[in-house]
Amino acid sequence: MYNPPAPIPVSIVTGFLGAGKSTLLNRLLKDPALNDAAVIINEFGEVGIDHLLVQSSGDSIIELSNGCLCCTVRGELIDTLADLLDRIQTEKVKPVSRVIIETTGLADPVPVLLAIMAHPAIAASFRIDGVVTLVDALTGVETLSRHEEAARQAAVADRLVITKTDLATPEARDELLVRLKGLNPLAEIIDVSDPAASTPALLVTGLFDAARKTASVGEWLTAEQDAGGHHHHHHDVNRHDAHIRAFALTAGRLASPAIIEAFQHRLAAEHGEKLLRLKGVVALAGDDRPLVVHGVRDTVYPATRLEAWEGEPATRLVVITSDLAEAVVRDLFETYLDRPGIDRPDRAALDDNPLSAFGFKY
Repeated sequence: MYNPPAPIPVSIVTGFLGAGKSTLLNRLLKDPALNDAAVIINEFGEVGIDHLLVQSSGDSIIELSNGCLCCTVRGELIDTLADLLDRIQTEKVKPVSRVIIETTGLADPVPVLLAIMAHPAIAASFRIDGVVTLVDALTGVETLSRHEEAARQAAVADRLVITKTDLATPEARDELLVRLKGLNPLAEIIDVSDPAASTPALLVTGLFDAARKTASVGEWLTAEQDAGGHHHHHHDVNRHDAHIRAFALTAGRLASPAIIEAFQHRLAAEHGEKLLRLKGVVALAGDDRPLVVHGVRDTVYPATRLEAWEGEPATRLVVITSDLAEAVVRDLFETYLDRPGIDRPDRAALDDNPLSAFGFKY
């Protein structure tokens, strides 16, 4: 008798912008137990960098760009899983033990869950093995109040991982815990500094069960299914709604890391309330390692390093704002590019082919 293979477990890692999803994934993917995991990364906007920031042991990173995973890329997710399954069955790629989906920070996870659970062919071959949601201790309470997507991310979680607790006050941490327990009373809550947050077991939570969530989760799933998965988001790939949009800032090699640091701090100081996220890779003169920069609202985090570039080194920042005009940020950035010692790229070449001009693989 033929016994079909067991469904491949799918872990969904979500959390609002700047919560630390890529950092957590990098930590987990260092474990040999995840060497044969496939990682699907969704980024908001037509220009992404997260696939560069998540490092795995092989060619297992699959990028979904051009929109929110909950909306414009949902069909692409199903197609990607179907293609992955076909490649495994035809032995074009080795079998995978797990699929990890990192959603964009703006994604509503409900349609993502339903895309896998309600699609007959996908549901027969993949099973959702839990949702891990990261929440920033510094901005979590405000984010949960201002952004419905963030509240849904927390409500559907099987595990909640609280990040940046070392930067938050005890009062802020306590307030966040109360809020999270109200949204999701049965979810396990883990501090990101806990050793349990550094092992692949973090992703293993068992079959996703909406009955263990608040009644709202079941209502969201039912409403999503009744709506046929149709969302009313704006379908400009760089715009999430009437307020939130993404854009890229590009340059060549910078003479010093102080240039980008000064730009980040000024942007955060002047527009932090409207700056949802800034992240990027920076090329420095005389240095072959990419500098990775991050910022959330008025907080600028210490820069880190990647080991090597993919293609030719170039500076690229992705900025996500709310009610902040792109021109304001771009003009500020240009004032720093006009300082001496900065190698500026060929703008005509960028206009003709903005991605390949920087040597990044998509």
